[in-house]
Amino acid sequence: MAAKFVVKRGTTGKFRFNLVATNGKVVATSEAYETRAKALAGIESVRKNAAGAVLVDGTAPAARPAAAKATAGRTAKKAAPARKAAAKKAPARRAASR
Repeated sequence: MAAKFVVKRGTTGKFRFNLVATNGKVVATSEAYETRAKALAGIESVRKNAAGAVLVDGTAPAARPAAAKATAGRTAKKAAPARKAAAKKAPARRAASR
């Protein structure tokens, strides 16, 4: 079974589509569209543009110039370690006198 697009109408009356993988998991959800026709146009846009899409990895560290690497150790200051908030202790209970 191939991946599929599923169009649904939400409680607000707007349309959304999900891209569902072959294992049945939703891998993408669209924005809300005012009409079904606009949701279908959104699907066609994804089909057209996703085939040639490039990956932009925002989690990869940025490459630094060689000069910056050489001086980084001498000029960079270490951040102070984060301190944990002191736990508040409950007031000590006094033993009841007899």
